[in-house]
Amino acid sequence: MERKFEQVMSDTIREFSGRTFSSEEIELIKWTRKTYPKLSRTELAKTICEFIGWTTPAGVAKRLQCMAFLEQLETEGILQLPPKTESRKKGKTKKETDLDQAITFKEIHGEVREFEPIQLSIVRPGKEMARWRAYINRYHMLKYKSVFGSRLQYFVKAGDTELGCLQFSASSWALAERDKWIGWTIDDRKARLNLIVNNSRFLIFPWIHIKNLASKTLSLVAKQIQDDWLREYCYAPVLMETFVDLAHFKGTCYKAANWIYLGETKGRGRMDINKKYALSKKAIFMYPLQRDFKACLKGEKPYKVVLPE
Repeated sequence: MERKFEQVMSDTIREFSGRTFSSEEIELIKWTRKTYPKLSRTELAKTICEFIGWTTPAGVAKRLQCMAFLEQLETEGILQLPPKTESRKKGKTKKETDLDQAITFKEIHGEVREFEPIQLSIVRPGKEMARWRAYINRYHMLKYKSVFGSRLQYFVKAGDTELGCLQFSASSWALAERDKWIGWTIDDRKARLNLIVNNSRFLIFPWIHIKNLASKTLSLVAKQIQDDWLREYCYAPVLMETFVDLAHFKGTCYKAANWIYLGETKGRGRMDINKKYALSKKAIFMYPLQRDFKACLKGEKPYKVVLPE
């Protein structure tokens, strides 16, 4: 077993979550684990992110991606991670239960113009995020799941009244129809995949019956998400994507908001490297955030960034 953990990696470049790793970096990861044996898994991932510069454009360590990569290396017998700490028992805490029970609703009907201005409010950590998660867990078919990388959650609001929830997060690693439509190379995709954001959750509360609210919400997103992302993460995306499960929805609001239909997925998850095709097929929709988005994605034109002082 000891020999297995001490095996030397080949010089072949490894890839994970859009990043390439040299054999020297793998050896650095192994050295870090051996040199700092008392670090927890979380502390180890943060330390490695610092050593190899695995961060977002805003300089935030990609801890979750690093943790997943370390677990893959452990599976392959390349290193042995610290034991996992005991997680809390599954099920809701009293705080979560109280919050869930506190969610009340009043049926609201009308035309979207009657509730103007509709606003999108970024959800902040703390009570807002706890409430956002409670809504998603109760009323969205996919529930809440932790996501890798940069993300923004929104409340859809009319005044102080919350009408729905949105989430934008990392885009799909490989998507044949999208990649062909953009016309970029594999190297282009590796370098600039972060310029595409995925509308991974969209919920209008079931007691809200406001005509055209969903398409209005998507129109507002298109106008403000670049500025929001630039402010939060120091760069602006140029394209939005989403997937609609046609077994449950028709994608009407995306069509009404002029999103572009590209076809259907092949039924694979975003990290399905083994091509097991375990998921249902979904309709693919795209929305460009600027006219020259393809040139930006192919590296022919610059995209908006905030440079460090």
